Amino acid sequence: MIGGVLFGCINHFLLLGLSLSATTVGLYLMPFCRTAALLIVMMSVFGVSMGILDTGGNVLILDLWGDKGAPHMQALHFSFALGAFLAPLLAKLAWGTASAQNHTESDFDPLMLNRSSKATSDSVFAVPDDMNLLWTYASIGTYVLVVSVFLFGLFCKKHSRQKKSTASAQEARRAKYHRALLCLLFLFFFFYVGAEVTYGSFVFSFATTHVGMEENEAAGLNSIFWGTFAACRGLAIFFATFLQPGTMIVLCNIGSLASSFFLVLFDKSPLCLWIATSVYGASMAATFPSGISWIEQYTTLTGKSAAFFVIGAALGEMAIPAVIGILQGHYPDLPVVLYTGLGSAIFTAVLFPVMYKLATLPLQRQRKGRKSEDQKALLSSSELHDCEEENEEDDAEKWNEMDFEVVEMSDPVQESAREPCRDAAEPRGPSRVLPHGLTGEPFSASSRNSLVDLQNKGE
Repeated sequence: MIGGVLFGCINHFLLLGLSLSATTVGLYLMPFCRTAALLIVMMSVFGVSMGILDTGGNVLILDLWGDKGAPHMQALHFSFALGAFLAPLLAKLAWGTASAQNHTESDFDPLMLNRSSKATSDSVFAVPDDMNLLWTYASIGTYVLVVSVFLFGLFCKKHSRQKKSTASAQEARRAKYHRALLCLLFLFFFFYVGAEVTYGSFVFSFATTHVGMEENEAAGLNSIFWGTFAACRGLAIFFATFLQPGTMIVLCNIGSLASSFFLVLFDKSPLCLWIATSVYGASMAATFPSGISWIEQYTTLTGKSAAFFVIGAALGEMAIPAVIGILQGHYPDLPVVLYTGLGSAIFTAVLFPVMYKLATLPLQRQRKGRKSEDQKALLSSSELHDCEEENEEDDAEKWNEMDFEVVEMSDPVQESAREPCRDAAEPRGPSRVLPHGLTGEPFSASSRNSLVDLQNKGE
């Protein structure tokens, strides 16, 4: 929520750099915390900065590439998946060495334990006993600090470009049912992210308690879920270059629905668990970035809009695993985790066609309305043109009749008397322009004399 408000009034690169700087401070200070209250404060700062980063990354991709940024959006979320896959492996290597060193009987000293507990009670910050843990946090913090320096450099270099993008964003398109689409996307990401995190968190315990796998096999099952998840997000970068985001969402929904159905149907089979878990991880990979790219095709996303459905994803990540953990504890014989995956797959598969219909229906109506208005305009213009032509013909006939009447009513004696004066007053040569584009040639002396002779013969 904070990120969505701040991205509307602060430069994107600057805000991302500040959030990563706050993340660096939190990573540097976490190993030194000696009280629970201080650790809670550091974790809160870390959580706020990561929430701003999660919202800002999506907003920045949409701001730079718009509805053409589907491959870039897939690459952004591929980096999340890759980090989620590699970080536990690296942490296990570092902490495994540290735990082997710290739990030997020769290193145990009751006096040193008393000193450390006394130092813990007296000081708020202290150097941790596990130096490997300290260097792990320090290395990750340094990496984040380097990335923040690059973002500050982009802020200094592309400040004018950000103003142009902000000005163009004010003239961007907005769907007729903008808020309704955001609410439905909120629910979509709530159940999708909730099911993804729930399965990734509980698949290890489910495999050991419900299926009866060994811990090594269950750990491999967890790794294959996140491994296929990260790999398919990497492949989605190339698929997004020639597939529409809506097509990718439909394919992901079909894969997650089929794999979760087979998981529920053969919940005791280890082979089915291995195959369906890999398919489920691959199917869940491209849904989130494709959903953001899809909604951008119909309505422009601002910082507040992106923050709204990111909050839905965060709430699903927080609430659904907690509820499922409680239910799985009360009903240990039922595969509650698998039921959650199937229910979420059904819900998202039904919800997306509703969103698609809601997003495309106003566009079709607008096109029909524009077509009918164009037809009316063409018809009215053609009718007006016909009326003008008819009026011109009527006026021409009226003027011709009036000319002959004037000639017949004229007196030849008076006309001859007026001849010199008229010839002197009216210039010869150019025609006189009459109303509605009609022209009339002036009568010359010879023409008048011929008309008078004709009139005398008739009499």
